[in-house]
Amino acid sequence: MVFSVNPCLPLSPLLKHSISPAVSWVPCKPPDSLQISRLGQYHRPQFAVSVAFNPQGNFDISLFEEDDSPEVAPPMPPTEGRFEVVIDNKVISSLDLSTFQSATGMKSPLSVNPKEYLERTIGFTINYTREDPRDPRELSEFPDVRLWFVRLDATYPWLPVLLDWRAGELARYAAMLVPHQMNIRMGVVFNPEALELFVMKKVFIVYSWLKHHNIPKPELKTSDMARMLGFGIGNELYDLIENYPLDLS
Repeated sequence: MVFSVNPCLPLSPLLKHSISPAVSWVPCKPPDSLQISRLGQYHRPQFAVSVAFNPQGNFDISLFEEDDSPEVAPPMPPTEGRFEVVIDNKVISSLDLSTFQSATGMKSPLSVNPKEYLERTIGFTINYTREDPRDPRELSEFPDVRLWFVRLDATYPWLPVLLDWRAGELARYAAMLVPHQMNIRMGVVFNPEALELFVMKKVFIVYSWLKHHNIPKPELKTSDMARMLGFGIGNELYDLIENYPLDLS
């Protein structure tokens, strides 16, 4: 699957879509090998499919519409030694976060020091059994799976920066929280405005959290996270945050 991020007018000139001379891919872990492509800035002719939002939550994209997207690189393996969180139907249906807490050692969100997790990263193994084995939906299309990740994100809002990016965990995590639509050729297509809001919210949270824990140059790690989802962050944004800091203790 491929995450295709189409451009939209940014919330602020401080938020820019990343520009890269070549398409780069963020591979995700099978069986839901979702991927995200970082596309260019505001030149719509580059894109074969247009994505729009309306109040009914529909996108103007056909399920079977084809495009000229390049072949997707095979998923990279999980980072060796990462914290592995294994969840199943029972954990998901009960909204139980204890498995995550046991696997990572994050008993309390307030006591987490990011240094160890930034080095080892975190990944998920989702052993989800479908009621109908022929159900073709991706995991990010099941409401109960998404709800579990919504609760996880509400409890640990800075978690995206600690995920195993190279194995696609950030892309799959975003799919659990950001509206999207399936396309046969392109895979999962994000609602661009929703993705932009998600990225901006995480930038505010992650930067302040890393700085609170005295991580050197927190703006670099924060910008790298945003870039993985297709956005560049202007330095002026961090200057504004510094002018009006928040107490996270």
